[in-house]
Amino acid sequence: MIVTKRNSLRLAAVAALGALLLGTAGTAMAAAPAATAPVAPAATAPVASAAVSAGITAKPSVTSAQAWQLFRVTGTTTGLEAGSTVTLQQKQHGTWVTLPASVHTTRNGSYSLGVKLGIKGLNELRIVSGNTASPVFTVTVR
Repeated sequence: MIVTKRNSLRLAAVAALGALLLGTAGTAMAAAPAATAPVAPAATAPVASAAVSAGITAKPSVTSAQAWQLFRVTGTTTGLEAGSTVTLQQKQHGTWVTLPASVHTTRNGSYSLGVKLGIKGLNELRIVSGNTASPVFTVTVR
């Protein structure tokens, strides 16, 4: 294999993503609350005159999974800075709980987050960054 600058950057990106996934794998899989952080949807706050409204999309790779089965949540952000941190939240007993699963967005605002859940049943989830939240999506854990 010929090592070029492009291949070196690609390998570095793959290694960084792998390390990030390994680092969050043990923590995101536990589905234990790290801290509660209620986040109001972006639509509730009035937008300044020329400011771009922030938004997050989220799409799980599955709608149903076995307990502790890895799946991905992918999406894009608008109105947030590149490199912003997006975090997974789960609704537990009527309260949004921040899970220890987060990733930084890319230059174009996209993200991909590996998730494993252990709480069986219908899980209501969303992705948040600051005061901006994605629409709620569900994954059933069997």
